[in-house]
Amino acid sequence: MVGNEAQTSLKSKNVSYERILNRYGWGFTFFALILLITFLFYPIIYSLYLSTMSSKGIVQKFVGLNNYIRLFNDQMFLIALKNTFTFLVIQVPIMLFLALVLAAILNDKSIKFRGIFRTGIFLPAVTSLVAYAVLFKMMFSLDGFINTTLMNFHIIQKPIPWLLDPFWAKVTLIIAMTWRWTGYNMVFYLSGLQNIPYDLYESAEIDGANKIQQFFYITLPMLKPIIIFTTIMSTIGTLQLFDEPMNLSSGGVTASSIGPGNSLLTLSVYIYNLAFKYMPNFGYAAAVSYVIVFFAAILTIIQFRVAGEKD
Repeated sequence: MVGNEAQTSLKSKNVSYERILNRYGWGFTFFALILLITFLFYPIIYSLYLSTMSSKGIVQKFVGLNNYIRLFNDQMFLIALKNTFTFLVIQVPIMLFLALVLAAILNDKSIKFRGIFRTGIFLPAVTSLVAYAVLFKMMFSLDGFINTTLMNFHIIQKPIPWLLDPFWAKVTLIIAMTWRWTGYNMVFYLSGLQNIPYDLYESAEIDGANKIQQFFYITLPMLKPIIIFTTIMSTIGTLQLFDEPMNLSSGGVTASSIGPGNSLLTLSVYIYNLAFKYMPNFGYAAAVSYVIVFFAAILTIIQFRVAGEKD
């Protein structure tokens, strides 16, 4: 009987102690939860509600799904959507491929000054956006460094209108984004490569596998989770592309078009124009923003399905 009473008393003390710990735990997380609700969940819910409203200044009117239906007849939205997916389909694969190749090369222990090369390739990711945009505008101007160099080597006969022609403006933006973000993704691949046991490469080399075979049969399969991660993050980042088009376009926020013929107009830039540049229509801007959410979710699900559920 005494033993049972002692066990009961001990259990009651443990229960009360756990309750005290839970109270302290909720106390410590309470302020974090308030911040998350205020600055994360509330804006998400309110923006979804706002997408069903049509506003002119401070006057708002409930329109239901009309903002979403309006998208299909909005030529500017269709141009922004087309441009965004053009950058997504072309720039992201090029960038990730270069990042993967550079990571594989700079992971080789036989290469001297690997640290210097790694730092040099990563530096564009931490360079000031405005500084590098100004630099690219100078380099890709009609009489800039790029055209001058190409003409001196007799590769071209006349200057290329990099930022004056819709096609070449897209090419310039793709080059700029690739230059800036390749090193950033390379760091992720390098971290993954350093976790691959070097014994695997030694065993493969003994079995007669060359560097290319090692890359496809060892490196790529082992880096699959990181490749999925960088692909998803790059996809979301490109769907939200804003800074580069705004800074590389000739007139910036005061221009009548973003790039020649709106060739650099993206979804995020269009949202900015709708909310702050044209007659403010926050409801329609919110509807366009949920298009980005929709495509980001769909593409993420597709990438996970293609990669396989286990990864």
